[in-house]
Amino acid sequence: MSGADLKSAAIRSLFWKLFEQGGASLITLVVQIVMARLLDPDEFGVLAIMLVFVNVGNVIVQSGLNTAIIQTHDATEDDYSTVFWMSLAMSVVLYVLIFLGAPAIADFYSMPSIVGPLRILVLVLIVNAFNSIQEAIVARHLDFEKTFKATVSAALVSGSLGVFVALSGGGIWALVVQQLAQQVTKCVVLSVQIPWKPSLVFKVDRATEFFHFGWKLLASGLLDQGYQSLSDLVIGKVFTSTELGFVSQGKKYPQALGNMLDGAIQPVMLSAVSRVQDDAATVKRLARRGLKTSTFLIIPCMTLFALAAEPIVTLLLGEKWLPCVHFLQAYCLIYALLPIHTTNLQALNGMGRSDLFLKLEVIKSLLGLAIMCFAAFVLKDLGAVIIGCVISNVACTFINAAPNKRVIGYSYLEQIKDICPAFLLAFAAAAIAWPVSLLALPSILTILFELVVMFAAYLLLAKLFHVEELSYIMNTLREIKMKRSGSES
Repeated sequence: MSGADLKSAAIRSLFWKLFEQGGASLITLVVQIVMARLLDPDEFGVLAIMLVFVNVGNVIVQSGLNTAIIQTHDATEDDYSTVFWMSLAMSVVLYVLIFLGAPAIADFYSMPSIVGPLRILVLVLIVNAFNSIQEAIVARHLDFEKTFKATVSAALVSGSLGVFVALSGGGIWALVVQQLAQQVTKCVVLSVQIPWKPSLVFKVDRATEFFHFGWKLLASGLLDQGYQSLSDLVIGKVFTSTELGFVSQGKKYPQALGNMLDGAIQPVMLSAVSRVQDDAATVKRLARRGLKTSTFLIIPCMTLFALAAEPIVTLLLGEKWLPCVHFLQAYCLIYALLPIHTTNLQALNGMGRSDLFLKLEVIKSLLGLAIMCFAAFVLKDLGAVIIGCVISNVACTFINAAPNKRVIGYSYLEQIKDICPAFLLAFAAAAIAWPVSLLALPSILTILFELVVMFAAYLLLAKLFHVEELSYIMNTLREIKMKRSGSES
């Protein structure tokens, strides 16, 4: 594929990925707001505990194998089937272990009601064994229109079912039904669009080759997800399920917003990088573009979210959720830094450097674990746990960026220079919008006025100071419009 064709395919994929993430996130946001009003904080805390086992299980089921398929140049139909059978076998083993261990988990957290819901929820692991291959095929071909249709359909179906169960008095089962239905629906819709079906083929040599690449990503993923999950497990054990519910809710919305924007750009970047991994200069250009574009979009959104956190929570979730405001603001800072993490890690993945990926995760996990344990078990303060997460996250930006100075010639200092304009513009725009909060307006008007003032200020300042990211986005939109007009004529 030529450079021009790669750019065109990447841009087309980026917009489909943005539509996918945006459409699904909007639907999910509405569903989560309704569910938060219908259910209690402690039920969301119980879900957070259950999702620990699902999320860790998903890392093991995929074990870096779908990334190995995306990264390799010569993946075949037999390779897809080989990886599928490996993933399916691991998912079945994990399901049996969690099924049998559910009573012990319930006893440890003094949550006897968790046994049945957990045993049903972890069925999602078996579904994801199939789904991971589907998404790898889509990513290899930069055909993200298919995941757009599947993700949005899944959000609609699962959201409707979840709300119905909640309205029927189902309690925690509403959240379980929503989570399981989302993955099942996504898998079914992708199956309709992607003709691939597993065959009775298992190539031992290819399985060994994929596992050789994937085990490092498995270990890396387990360290990363294990650290994140350990935070929920510790909060749920040291504090209360209600406090965990507040932390979980405070994390959920910045996480969704960050994943919507950055999650649209980074998978496209990984696919593009894997195609040109022999050309470090081109990989660096792709990484810079991914980082600068993600940051330019994410930083103002997170800054506005933190600025308007209290009226947003009051208006959408209700006053019973006000204790989550400070957690939400802290996670806005954490997810504002998401692009610098994902850009560097995706560049390493695309270059086939899963060995460096693993080393980074070991260092980050040890650092984060030390900070979290000190805050939880020594200080015994929930606020200190969250502040520790912020400190650890900031430190990890340097850790993730360090290897790419050598691998693709993109140093940490260059990356800081690339993201500084977005941070400075966002802080300046927030300072201009902040006085709106002093007017004591109703929540909805406060949010709307702050949104209009901040984004108008952000765009005007970007235009005034000739920020390159704004010009790039506008030129890209014009290019797409011209191509569409040309094709229609």
